[in-house]
Amino acid sequence: MAKKFKIKKGDKVIVIAGDDKGKEGEVLALYPKKDTLVVSGCKMVKKAVKPSEENKSGGFKSIEMPMHISNVKKVEG
Repeated sequence: MAKKFKIKKGDKVIVIAGDDKGKEGEVLALYPKKDTLVVSGCKMVKKAVKPSEENKSGGFKSIEMPMHISNVKKVEG
């Protein structure tokens, strides 16, 4: 049976634990099998990108990484 969470994609949440404590953002993705979610603007990492047709120079790209669902709280309103 699938897990059910009170938080869904598109909800506003606030981070209550970790390096980004106190930041607010929107849920971009939810991964119920791993109990994780991705919040916009939180837990940012830099990823190396190879040069390609659309990205001629390559370089670094900032992306959000998943965090555990227990580290966020839904914002009312």
